[in-house]
Amino acid sequence: MNIFIMKATYPIDGETYQEVLQLLRKAELEDKLNYKVVMNESSWCNPEAYGFLVLAYDDDKDELVGVASAVDTMGFNTFEWSAVVAPMYRGMGIGKLLVGSIATGFNERNTVGELALTLNGDEGRKFIEEQGYEYSFSEATLQAAAEYTDVLRDLTIRLYNGERDALVPIFGSAFDDTPEDTDHLISTNTTTEGRVLWVAEKAGVVVGTVTSVEENDVQWVTALAVHPDFQRQGIGAALLAWVKNVASKKGQSTVLLDVEIENEQALSVYERAGFSKIQQVDYFAKK
Repeated sequence: MNIFIMKATYPIDGETYQEVLQLLRKAELEDKLNYKVVMNESSWCNPEAYGFLVLAYDDDKDELVGVASAVDTMGFNTFEWSAVVAPMYRGMGIGKLLVGSIATGFNERNTVGELALTLNGDEGRKFIEEQGYEYSFSEATLQAAAEYTDVLRDLTIRLYNGERDALVPIFGSAFDDTPEDTDHLISTNTTTEGRVLWVAEKAGVVVGTVTSVEENDVQWVTALAVHPDFQRQGIGAALLAWVKNVASKKGQSTVLLDVEIENEQALSVYERAGFSKIQQVDYFAKK
């Protein structure tokens, strides 16, 4: 068996996109896992995304048998990556070839950092640890139905309109962001297609924020944060309800969000707001 390895920089062409989707469908049927999440499928054809695929072909059959996807999700030249090998080709060393090519791609891009992603219960965890990675943290994907829900009557939720100074302490408290980090986050969430930055205002004071991200037929919740002086007043739940309303108005059925497993307080808020866990992603850092 001859394996041919090549790289494809985002955005990839339509033929390659369909090839990779076909491979993932085979793996998903076999493993009962949704690999599109860890493979960042939404980035492959996005001209704004910075990343690449590594493609492994069986040269004799001209068939795609393995793929790795790497993307700089935050714009800091730090990449998240994952790999999938077709079920019939596992145990043949293709995974190691993909990992080696990913490493080469990172060297070519002078990558600052990287995280490898696997799905909870995936045999890939054992494999990735054998490649010199160690467990870092886990994120759960939670899901809720898109439906109209009332928000707090004394709370106004509206589009961001330049309230940068008000968001600095909010993001600083929630995510330990520096003012520069906040500037980058605001820029990303106000200039990227499909992303909408909202602020929550109470008695003329900005007390919280959330960004809704439209992805195909769902809305994602991201960058949800409440000012520390206004926590435990239902503002977080109101912002979640707002994104449900956004999705409902667009005729979408589902709202999704990611949360670190260790963040028990946030998990409790989301569960009370009607979100339930559908998947877990484990992150691994290079030793």
